[in-house]
Amino acid sequence: MDETRMRGGQGLAEALDGCLTEWSQRTGIAVEVWALPQSDVPAAIAGGVLAVVEEALLNVELHSGAATVSVAVTVGRRGLRLTVSDDGDGFSMPHERRGIARMRALMAELGGTLSVSSVQGEGTTVSGAVPRRR
Repeated sequence: MDETRMRGGQGLAEALDGCLTEWSQRTGIAVEVWALPQSDVPAAIAGGVLAVVEEALLNVELHSGAATVSVAVTVGRRGLRLTVSDDGDGFSMPHERRGIARMRALMAELGGTLSVSSVQGEGTTVSGAVPRRR
């Protein structure tokens, strides 16, 4: 049986909710939560997903100038999907920054993928997917 609780006994939805609330209070950037997982997620995947969201939030805080971040993490038949979007400055995509490389590596360790799209003046969206393990 997969362990679904992370350190401290929290599930992914609880951990994300706490992380997003604390981050928003600390940075003053509003967070819109579109969705959090309604089902249990194995602890190893949950920890990796939480680390990706935290890295995405750090990038928003340090580089974006955003007023609002929108977050969705869902679990379905095909696996887990995550999206972190901001309404910040955006950037041109010719080179991969350290934070993006770290998020890609974290998702790859989970057997997943990560994409980043950004439009200058319109914001950035980080999307990831971890397929359901057979």
